[in-house]
Amino acid sequence: MKELKNYIRWGAILVAFLGTIFHFVYNWLGENPLVGLFVPVNESTWEHMKLIFFPMIIFALYSKKLSDVYPCLESAAALGTLVGTFLIPILFYTYSGVLGFNLQIVDISTFYISTAIAFYIIYKVSLSCSAEPYKKLLSFLLVAVFVGFIVFTIFPPDIAIFRSPI
Repeated sequence: MKELKNYIRWGAILVAFLGTIFHFVYNWLGENPLVGLFVPVNESTWEHMKLIFFPMIIFALYSKKLSDVYPCLESAAALGTLVGTFLIPILFYTYSGVLGFNLQIVDISTFYISTAIAFYIIYKVSLSCSAEPYKKLLSFLLVAVFVGFIVFTIFPPDIAIFRSPI
């Protein structure tokens, strides 16, 4: 169990680090359209969901190495990825709706809070195996969200989550 705790801690740090870096990669690489499929291309809430989703996918793929020791880690990582990804708009729209405006420091905090909650879920669900019966559904949802990021980066609908709140 100590190994899992360390793995989760380092995973959370990795995702927080990569997500932070991903925020700037599109501009650093000259607004490359291919790169933009995986990192934010603007300040919309939808695009910022990529900050956690793609680093979490990297973590989840690496998690397969521990599947012999922790057989439920894959399904837990899938659930944590989905929860963390969708916590970003939930937290953003909740706090900005209550306040009537948004603050950049709170916007940034939503990413780190979402990451922490995602990894807490991964840890707890890995131990309980409660997501294991839903592994196929979770995998399908991950693929659907992945495809959604690709499609809606290229063809963003004209609704609030796809527009910059700034």
